[in-house]
Amino acid sequence: MDLGAVERVRGELGEFVGEVFASVPRRDQRRQGDCYLRGLMLDGPRKSIQPMAARLPDGNMQALQQFVNQSPWDHEPVLRTIAAKMTDAIGPQAWVIDDVSFPKSGDQSVAVARQYCGALGKQANCQVGVSVHGVTDAASCPLSWRLFVPKGWGDREDPRRARTGMPEEIGHVEKWRLALEILDELTAQALAPPVVVTDAGYGQTAAFRHGLTTRGMDYVVAVRGDETAHPEAAAPVAAAYQGRGPRPVPRYREPAAALCTIATAEGRRAFRQVTWRNGSQGPMRSKFRAITIRPASRAMTDLIRGENGGRNWDGVLPAATLLVEWPPGADAPTEYWITNLPPDTPIRKLVRLAKIRWRIEHDYRELKHGLGLDHFEGRIWRGWHHHVTLVTAAHAFLTLRRLNPKAPTPA
Repeated sequence: MDLGAVERVRGELGEFVGEVFASVPRRDQRRQGDCYLRGLMLDGPRKSIQPMAARLPDGNMQALQQFVNQSPWDHEPVLRTIAAKMTDAIGPQAWVIDDVSFPKSGDQSVAVARQYCGALGKQANCQVGVSVHGVTDAASCPLSWRLFVPKGWGDREDPRRARTGMPEEIGHVEKWRLALEILDELTAQALAPPVVVTDAGYGQTAAFRHGLTTRGMDYVVAVRGDETAHPEAAAPVAAAYQGRGPRPVPRYREPAAALCTIATAEGRRAFRQVTWRNGSQGPMRSKFRAITIRPASRAMTDLIRGENGGRNWDGVLPAATLLVEWPPGADAPTEYWITNLPPDTPIRKLVRLAKIRWRIEHDYRELKHGLGLDHFEGRIWRGWHHHVTLVTAAHAFLTLRRLNPKAPTPA
């Protein structure tokens, strides 16, 4: 947006800021929040504080620096308000979990470490944020965030923790656990996911899928083709009791097979064409197959055994649906998903949900390239969370305008 366009929406933006930042106690803080959002939406190659302040007629670099980096306003109530407002406005068809990297040149910014950086496609110094988005094919918005703390930053004696203001209680937690924490936080607000969708970075973890199941949440998650499972009809059998010692535990007598083996057992003829949505170049189609399986990784077996009392367990692994994509022209299937949705769920619905992650890539492009998500130059814990919250607010405001451009933005 150019300066004229930003000025034309100042009235609506002011009402939006008044609602979303109602938990921020001071008027001057809310005024700086309004200013920061305008800076994020205003055209410009860099959305760090100094260039944004220079582009705004009322921009004050020192005041914005203080508001973002030092001011103690709590970002969590702001995110809760945005989540409730956007859930009501969008009516999500799914909640998508993903993470995004923030490349950094040094190693002093909070939670920065040498790790895989998706933005660069290689190992590099970066921060990683885990996010949950409410999505439909028409609109989406982040609902909450967590900053991933690498193992090196979990050491309470690391002097970088004090320099960056990392809270004492914060330590290293796996990304999939952070995702479950966000889901718990959102459901505590009486928000409920229609279905949870993730890539294989989360879906491959049996404990994550089990965590969703124990929370009563439906999911469609990507997995790798080397994940193992038994056929639906397979059943564990206990060896004959010899009259002494513990009774034998029921076990599957055939080894579990890789999903890629199960998927191709009946060849291409078992796959059928499915159209899941219209893209920019026409209908999006490929060939898919849905199969009922019993996921049987060692981690999943241990989880189920522990939940069912060890030796008292009957050995039966829960059934799930495997969705497989084998595109025309490909030598083998290319994508795999596991879901706990009912087995009679139409395959077109499964495919549409599995593919709805495309919307997150759209979000990240706008959040990064349009709103400066990864342009923040501060180093501290508070500043990172304030900046990410303000970018989320700007994205929410623009999403609401796109949904209903002629109506006032606030509900």
